[in-house]
Amino acid sequence: MTRKARLEYLREIFDRYNLAPRHLKPRLLDEVCAVTGYNRKYATRLLNGRMPARKPSRRSRRPTYGPETIRVLVRIWEASGYPCSLRLKALIPTWLPWARKRHRVTPDVEQQLLAISPRQIDRRLKDQKRHLKKRLYGRTKPGRLLKHHIPVKIDRWETTRPGYTEIDLVAHSGECAEGEFISSLNLTDIHTTWVETRAVLGKSHARVEEALEDIRQQLPFPLCGIDSDNGSEFINSHLFRYCRDHRIQFTRGRPYKKDDNAHIEQKNWTHVRKLLGYVRYDSRVALTAINHLYGNELRLLQNLFLPSVKLVRKERVGSRTRRRYDPPQTPFQRLQNCPDADPAKLAQLQKLHDRIDPFALSKSVDLQLQFIYSLSRVYRRPKHTNPGKNPLHPWRRAYKSPRATLQV
Repeated sequence: MTRKARLEYLREIFDRYNLAPRHLKPRLLDEVCAVTGYNRKYATRLLNGRMPARKPSRRSRRPTYGPETIRVLVRIWEASGYPCSLRLKALIPTWLPWARKRHRVTPDVEQQLLAISPRQIDRRLKDQKRHLKKRLYGRTKPGRLLKHHIPVKIDRWETTRPGYTEIDLVAHSGECAEGEFISSLNLTDIHTTWVETRAVLGKSHARVEEALEDIRQQLPFPLCGIDSDNGSEFINSHLFRYCRDHRIQFTRGRPYKKDDNAHIEQKNWTHVRKLLGYVRYDSRVALTAINHLYGNELRLLQNLFLPSVKLVRKERVGSRTRRRYDPPQTPFQRLQNCPDADPAKLAQLQKLHDRIDPFALSKSVDLQLQFIYSLSRVYRRPKHTNPGKNPLHPWRRAYKSPRATLQV
């Protein structure tokens, strides 16, 4: 007997049971237990309580968004690098004019794409979402020089002008850190979320300083400050003098506290690891190809066409912390509202924004990533020449402190 049939039967016998004389109620109760299979105590509670309510029939709702709308939505989602629903909702108006030319978007489909909500996007893209989780690790070795000259910054960024940034170095060493390999110098602006990245071969102070100077020349706003971790590629006298000569504020986070550099740690995944992976790059050809991607197509795609969200404030509600974010905007949109931005570079970026097709830009990034990934290789350590000694001894000797390889 189904639950619906039991409720119908209880509604029919409810008045009979409550209006029957006391000596007839046990017989009616036996009948209810025999028909419904309920326990006697449970049946008594049901019949002595309120009459079971008749639930209204639930009408099936026809889907509002058709397969053509979902097809175009998936194409935009894939071309924009699989952003979250909130960011995808914000970038649809910018990408829609180019989607009309590529996917023949009808006015009805366009209206549905502009009206769809982030919650509905999550429901519609549920089957397409496949995230691959990988272990994050770094190759940062702590620097011991000049720490007393570089102040520690642990408070929250409250800047309202561009130029105050966080930097970090992402190693592309694969599973082996021996030899010289490529690393990505990543820089993100706190106020506008503008990101610039350059590839360097090795971790020498001269190459890091050269890459930072190239980034400073390309930024559409003056570089006012940098905040780094405690790696020796940053904590050295050369970079300290460079910042002092160019009047750049230089701060650092606490050792082994990644949350002090949370902004750049998040960009390390979205702008570097998600694209180049965890394989090894150590050739000059790979260095040139990666820098060409960082300085051209990827830079324009991430900063001009992909919106991001910023944390505005935190609210304490009981034992939980509720985070409030601003509406999603691209770094270029935030930069347009800043009076400190370079007008000439802003005008040049506006021309590129109006002329470049983001779908073609995304396709170009994918093609270059395929070529870059073909340049990766597996690094194998040379065999030990003395068979009488432990062949793993040189490997262990190179990494005496395991904490040095775990800090990012």
